[in-house]
Amino acid sequence: MTSISMAVAEGSANAEAGGFNPMNLILLAAFALLIFMMFRGRQKQKKAQADLQSKMQDGARIMTNFGLFGTVVEQKPEENQIVLEIAPGTNVTVHSGAVARVVDANDEPAEPVEEHVADDAAPSTEETPEETMRRLNDEGKN
Repeated sequence: MTSISMAVAEGSANAEAGGFNPMNLILLAAFALLIFMMFRGRQKQKKAQADLQSKMQDGARIMTNFGLFGTVVEQKPEENQIVLEIAPGTNVTVHSGAVARVVDANDEPAEPVEEHVADDAAPSTEETPEETMRRLNDEGKN
């Protein structure tokens, strides 16, 4: 009779294991969210690339991923190349994937930031090493 009671115990354990487990639902929801975010990211990337391609026409000013600015002279879509004029009479060929953005005419370089010197800062005049030593020695006596 012990073998029968063991078989019944194993059957009830299998029934409990096959039942509803909330952890399975959480894992399924997390997996679905991950897939959704992956597709959403790809769609945004495709939209940004299509927007960039629509703005990139001959005569457009662009910036490459490696910081080179130039004006589009010619596009070679079958070879994935763009010919840029970086200076008058100087043309370079870059891969079309290297284009980071199209620079608008409204984009102006930022004005340099002026550095403000604190009122209690040391004067900007040069002092000799002897004057520096004398000043440092006098500071300790006060």
